[in-house]
Amino acid sequence: MSQIKQTLTDTIKVSMKARELERVKVLRNVQAVIKQIEIDRRTELDDAEVLEILQKQLKQRHESLTIFTENGRDDLATKEQFEIDIINEYMPKQMDDAELAALVSAEIAEQGATSMRDMGSVMGILKSKTAGRADPALISKLVKDALQG
Repeated sequence: MSQIKQTLTDTIKVSMKARELERVKVLRNVQAVIKQIEIDRRTELDDAEVLEILQKQLKQRHESLTIFTENGRDDLATKEQFEIDIINEYMPKQMDDAELAALVSAEIAEQGATSMRDMGSVMGILKSKTAGRADPALISKLVKDALQG
């Protein structure tokens, strides 16, 4: 069992004992998504795959948060923010912009990438190096800017 899944299970048990029902609800929803994907794929997910799922869950909640905020639904926005905060507890520390830019530059130099045709190979390596620690859209933007500039 992946370390993140085990931590998630342990946290659910502790939260249930502490009667933190809203927290348990969020964690069980995340756990259900992970289990459903495992059933669909007929395999057990490792930490990297679980992190990918957590990132997708965060992205969905951020999109909902934006929509709720724009439409003045502060009650629903507060709920989404609560869920984001809980899921973020399981994410590794995010890379800062300078650290990410340095990693992108180093990878482009290491691969000798010079044009947009090289973007796929650069992104593939960077995605595995930054799993869960950086937004793939931001990485893509940095790589694109570096290769076009």
